[in-house]
Amino acid sequence: MNYETTVVPDEEAVPVLDDSGEGAKRRRKLAIWGIAAAFALVVAIYVYASGSDSAAPAGDDALVPVVTVVSPGRATIEGTISANGTLAARREIPVGSVGEGGRVVAVSADEGDWVRQGQVLVSIDRSVQNQQIEGARAQIGVAQSDLNLAQANLDRALKLVDRGFISQADVDRLTATRDAARARVGVARATLGELQARTARLNIYAPASGLVLTRSVEPGQTVGAGGGPLFTIAKDGEMELRARLSEENLARISVGTAATVTPVSSDASFTGQVWQISPTIDQQSRQGEARIALAYAPELRPGGFATAQIASGTLVAPKLPESAIQSDERGPFVLIVNKDDKVERRPIKTGLITPDGIAVVEGLTGAERVVLRAGGFLAEGDKVKPTAGR
Repeated sequence: MNYETTVVPDEEAVPVLDDSGEGAKRRRKLAIWGIAAAFALVVAIYVYASGSDSAAPAGDDALVPVVTVVSPGRATIEGTISANGTLAARREIPVGSVGEGGRVVAVSADEGDWVRQGQVLVSIDRSVQNQQIEGARAQIGVAQSDLNLAQANLDRALKLVDRGFISQADVDRLTATRDAARARVGVARATLGELQARTARLNIYAPASGLVLTRSVEPGQTVGAGGGPLFTIAKDGEMELRARLSEENLARISVGTAATVTPVSSDASFTGQVWQISPTIDQQSRQGEARIALAYAPELRPGGFATAQIASGTLVAPKLPESAIQSDERGPFVLIVNKDDKVERRPIKTGLITPDGIAVVEGLTGAERVVLRAGGFLAEGDKVKPTAGR
């Protein structure tokens, strides 16, 4: 027996294209939305590239970029120059042996000690020199005795010469003997003084008051003239920063300029001033040296590294952020928006550099509308919609 079965297709399983009604309307809406989204994306990319802070207006001005502008005005600008360098003693005095030298018996100063001018730093054994001094004193006694005898003989002869018992020639001879004895006394005294001075030079004294930086001598050591320094002393404990500066920055400071120095080993800052400027420039680095005087502080250790902020003067001028200033083969310039809302190029000359901007010493009055950002996407003559920035 045959049965005939009719299969009815499932409407949900087989898609049916509906060219009319709700399906067509839905496709048309999707197409319109897609075109609108693509157009809005293009406009948004163009506005963003132009440095805009807000969306471009719709209508005929939709393609005019919105740019942020600023009128800098004029202000008093204090310039600073950043530099770094090495800390050192302002006046470093090497101290060594100036006498014949000998064996060290005592050392009375160590690194980090403060010493006063004339203080004994090293004592040298002087036993031999003391005996020589005693011998020189004895020689003075002998010479003085000879002088006394010669003077007495002369005095007696002078009393007898008037009576005719002694000739004038004898008086002259006795006078010469007395004068020679007197000279020998002087020689003996000079010899004693020389020995005492040489002995005094055995000890090593501080030539000036200050802070002992280094010591290279110990008891029992033998020292002599011409050797290396036994001590180095920072006179009065004064320090300095030897800051390295470019030719341009070196020309912008002068002796007496204030500076703030911060050692890398400390968060503390110290105030000083430039006391010497290098008269020459290094031919390799094209830099010179500014020496900044500093009072003593434990944090200022010679040989350490430090940074400095050096005042470089003040002026009254417009000040712009770095983002507003551009440069090419013709030099630095800014873009301004004129009264017709079109972009113009304005060449400028920059001056002091501060943490919050750069001074413009030529080219601007301060009343112009300067493009603050994205100037690289604009060209002269472009039409823009300016908006005030902060």
